Amino acid sequence: MEIADRTAPAVIVAIDGPSGTGKSSTSKAVAVQLGLSYLDTGAQYRAITWWMVHNGIDTDDASAIAAAAGKPDIVSGTDPAGPTITVDGTDVAGPIRTAEVTAKVSAVSAVPEVRARITELQRALAREAVGGIVVEGRDIGTTVLPDADLKVFLTASPEARAARRSGELKGSDVHATREALVKRDAADSSRKTSPLAKADDAVEVDTTDLTLQQVIECVVTLVGEKRAGQ
Repeated sequence: MEIADRTAPAVIVAIDGPSGTGKSSTSKAVAVQLGLSYLDTGAQYRAITWWMVHNGIDTDDASAIAAAAGKPDIVSGTDPAGPTITVDGTDVAGPIRTAEVTAKVSAVSAVPEVRARITELQRALAREAVGGIVVEGRDIGTTVLPDADLKVFLTASPEARAARRSGELKGSDVHATREALVKRDAADSSRKTSPLAKADDAVEVDTTDLTLQQVIECVVTLVGEKRAGQ
């Protein structure tokens, strides 16, 4: 493994793509290897969705969601070796991964007031990151950090993504998982505010036939090339 070069130029890396493409595993590993901070923006949207559910907000009512968007205190830890997320001081790393939150996060994330609130948090964390940061999500290169030093868009076939996600969820049905992923893609890609999209200047990496280590090495190489050109 490459040793982190603390004297290297600070770099902001945006990694976007749909679920099941390896974003989280790749982003965390790249951040660890290069000595950068790490932010899982999806966890932030899951956190605010969890708060809405926990506090009885109707997640089918966009106006109710908008009115409550500024209430929860969401704090993200950016250590890639142990990323954390709390809401109003409560550790929600586990609760935000439930099926209920997963089913409702797209609807909550589509509300403009929610995206504005979370985007503000994300930009602040990127500004404060010493040495640089790897930020993963669905609209980082296009909306949140359009001036990121490097933008990567990960893709993979629906079948490969479903197989990976089913493996993570141990025992889940691959076909049902594939259908859920396709439905999530459609919702994220068609929303009016900050849809899932590849930035014009992003490097697309198809992970369908690549091992995780190969994807990590690819992104690390891209970061090295970007730093060399700075």
